[in-house]
Amino acid sequence: MTQTLTMSPEAAPAPGRKVSTRWSHPVLVPLIYCILLIVAQLVIHRNLADYVGPDNDDAMRLVEVRDFLAGQGWFDMMQYRLGLDGGTLMHWSRFIDLPIAGLILFFRMFFSPEGAEAAALTVWPLMLIVPLMAFMGLAGRRIAGVEGMHFSLLLTALFVVLSPRFVPGSIDHDNVQLGLVALAVAMLVDESYKPRNFAIAAVALAIQLGIGAETTPFVAFACVAVACLWAWDGELFAPAAKAFALTLTIAVSVAFFSLVPPRFYSMVTCDNLSLGFYGIISAGCVGLLLSAVFASRMSRPWRLAVLAANGAFVLATTVALAPQCLRNPLADLDPMLMDLWLSRVTEAQSIVSIIHRQPETLGAFYATSLIAMIVCAVRILRGERARLHTVLIALIAINWIITLVQVRGAEFANLLAIPPLALLLAELRRISVADTKNVRASLIYVVAALVSVPAVWAVGGTLAFKGVANAFVAPKAEETVDCASKGALTPIAGLEPGVIAASSNMGAPLLRFTPHRTLSGPYHRDPDGMLAELNIGLAQPPEAEALLRKAHVTLVAFCKGDPQVQLLSERNPKGLYGRLSAGDVPAYLEPMPASPKSDVRFFRFKPQG
Repeated sequence: MTQTLTMSPEAAPAPGRKVSTRWSHPVLVPLIYCILLIVAQLVIHRNLADYVGPDNDDAMRLVEVRDFLAGQGWFDMMQYRLGLDGGTLMHWSRFIDLPIAGLILFFRMFFSPEGAEAAALTVWPLMLIVPLMAFMGLAGRRIAGVEGMHFSLLLTALFVVLSPRFVPGSIDHDNVQLGLVALAVAMLVDESYKPRNFAIAAVALAIQLGIGAETTPFVAFACVAVACLWAWDGELFAPAAKAFALTLTIAVSVAFFSLVPPRFYSMVTCDNLSLGFYGIISAGCVGLLLSAVFASRMSRPWRLAVLAANGAFVLATTVALAPQCLRNPLADLDPMLMDLWLSRVTEAQSIVSIIHRQPETLGAFYATSLIAMIVCAVRILRGERARLHTVLIALIAINWIITLVQVRGAEFANLLAIPPLALLLAELRRISVADTKNVRASLIYVVAALVSVPAVWAVGGTLAFKGVANAFVAPKAEETVDCASKGALTPIAGLEPGVIAASSNMGAPLLRFTPHRTLSGPYHRDPDGMLAELNIGLAQPPEAEALLRKAHVTLVAFCKGDPQVQLLSERNPKGLYGRLSAGDVPAYLEPMPASPKSDVRFFRFKPQG
């Protein structure tokens, strides 16, 4: 067992066993997995009602891409039809808009505009399966040889099937970020310290920063891991450290100047790439590069002291440039938005909220990555490829900690758990196969395989909290509320563009299906618009009239079944939304024709007097 654990990255099969070349090919095998997985996704999701994913961000991304194709500038990230007068400056990235726009333009040569969108939005998330599988297969192969590659591919395939990020229509940027995380890990687990691999990892990290801020902690810990490897191994790791630091400096500079307009060079924002993150990363890279050039031959204690000095320099840079980025960028939201919006966003829930609201999902969100960290910790204590597992546990841990605060980090934590678990399963399988009569070894192998799959924890949690009798009983059919479909919004699609007051959940669909501006969308960059809509819904009709006039509203879109509308109606039954829910329409709202199959009622705002 010890020999197996310390074997080279390209692990050999167990003595006396032969591995078919066909099933060990580093390109052919992942390709076969990809083809099967893409076909499975198409079959499983063949009856989707809409070619755009159900997430608001999918619809909003399409709106942004449409604006880009219509001529909005590369650096112009304003969403002019969202929020109060002047629009909302979005924090999303053209790095995602560009390839989707390119696919739409390509398919326009063969289909109608809507058909081109449908084709592009089907192809894009399925395309992203290929690099994800390739990188995870490579990570598994480097860590545990051919068997590790297969286990990594199998676990990743299950991850993809159960994730909403690779379903046709899912064009939010999380799927790209998952692929880039996989690429970075596949390069960082190279125990031969080839400079080329660490340079590729640096490019992947820079692109992640250019796409969005949700992986910023991962990027930071990856950089810290590389710096620690240099401090520990010194001259042996110096070429890789130089390649990483220099490449990351260049790549993040390219990303910064490619995405940030000159007028915003001095602006610091904590939800996208700006001067803050650019300056912090550059300071760390310059420090690591200089250290690798001039201090690699020093003794280990001196290198650790240099590393500490570099850390102090990066911290000082952070405090000087972007002290606000040391805390949650959403911490400054208005208390009303925290209460009525963010606290009810599913992916923003903390472990405390999950325990109270969905305890059956705890295992799926936290268990697999926790087991992976325990496996890494045990190996580190035993001295079994300690450097490799120190890097892996650090990358898993930061995402697991994020998941404690916001459950959206679970996808990244579960993905990063795959490489160490693939190594564990490869070793347990060899032990089991070597002694087929050893029932205990076979049982341990089977149990380890099961607990490595988050879906198993999800099923187990459901059984534990709901019981066998209720776990597999289909929920009672409930009447579906249609607040945001194309048919529901058709009655106002042909009207002269105006300003709509509607719940934030309707914001992105309104932008997608109509030419109007909407006050509210579920985005923290639009706090004033969201507050305006919430105050309108809570205010009593006379006060609501003044607020509608102040916001220059021309139309009110009201959907009684919308969760936010229901919440505001409960908070203040005498408020505008509460009165509308009760069928009491104030004189200044003129009812408009609506689709008989829709739950949305439209009103033209006509101020009295």
